Amino acid sequence: MVSAAARRRSQFIDAVIDGYAAAHSTPPDAGQLDLQRITRAKTGRAAGMQIGDDQAVLMEMLVRAMGATRAVEIGTFTGYSALAVARGLGPGGHLLCCDVSKEWTSIARKAWQEAGIAERIELRIGPALQTLRSLPPGEQFDFAFIDADKTGYARYYEEVLTRLRPGGLMLLDNMLQGGHVTGDLAGGKDVAAIRSLNETIAADPRVKVVLIPIGDGVSFVQKLGRTADPAASVK
Repeated sequence: MVSAAARRRSQFIDAVIDGYAAAHSTPPDAGQLDLQRITRAKTGRAAGMQIGDDQAVLMEMLVRAMGATRAVEIGTFTGYSALAVARGLGPGGHLLCCDVSKEWTSIARKAWQEAGIAERIELRIGPALQTLRSLPPGEQFDFAFIDADKTGYARYYEEVLTRLRPGGLMLLDNMLQGGHVTGDLAGGKDVAAIRSLNETIAADPRVKVVLIPIGDGVSFVQKLGRTADPAASVK
């Protein structure tokens, strides 16, 4: 079995505490472990892009608790995060996955089929911005997950936010960039892009956000509006 530390991808939590938390959290099932194994075997070092098991459990629980039925994912890789989201979707739920790799998503398709949730997922191969902009006017989502090229995050954020319903949630992965976003460590274009987006989201009046140091940092962004902001109803 994969060690708790490896599968949780924790970078900012004390190792002893992280191990205890892992031991008292729902572990991955046989299908998820098999997908991890296949991903490591077929993608090599790129397997590190796969989200941690704690993230997967949390995402599935959030989607289920929201009663979400419409979701979108930008960056699918081998399908681990999509598997979690699709499992949490309500009856008739639909998850739109956007990715550019036929090779990596072929692994995802097989995993989804074996998990019995393939009918809930629509995979579109091509640039995510093009896919989003091709959607019918008024298209809305309850839940979104962004885990793709970091320099494109700001554009993905805007495109997804306009299609997210009031009260909907958007999760963005790798928002701490190994701690480099603090400015104390050197970083390249990815770090600069994420640092800038963190500032933008924190100051965005359209949303509420909490950046949690799970994995490499996940921002939980809720779109405000008539159904999301209690203050909006106070006259």
